[in-house]
Amino acid sequence: MYAVIRTGGKQYRVAPGDVVKIEKLDVAEDAPQSGPQTVEFTDILAVSGEPGTIAKPGKAKVTAEVVHQGRHAKVLVFHLKRKKQYKKMQGHRQAFTEIRIQSIEVDGAKVTAAV
Repeated sequence: MYAVIRTGGKQYRVAPGDVVKIEKLDVAEDAPQSGPQTVEFTDILAVSGEPGTIAKPGKAKVTAEVVHQGRHAKVLVFHLKRKKQYKKMQGHRQAFTEIRIQSIEVDGAKVTAAV
């Protein structure tokens, strides 16, 4: 079973047990003794229960735990106007949140990741 979720202006195809890097979420990284942070996604676009079938769910949610928060590798943006002595370089590092999908719940039926 898999679901298509929307978060951070993008769409992701997720299944229980998948580890996905998404746009940064506002979750506090607490001390390890407080346990892993869990996140629920309710903006579900599509769900597939069997191969070859896909449907828009009536009531669904995806539960995930936050694994890690970080930043991607630097992307350099370089502008050059040749013969004019004009150069400009700028760098950018996009922040991300890495999550592990724990379960997908659709209309009361729940599918969890095998441990």
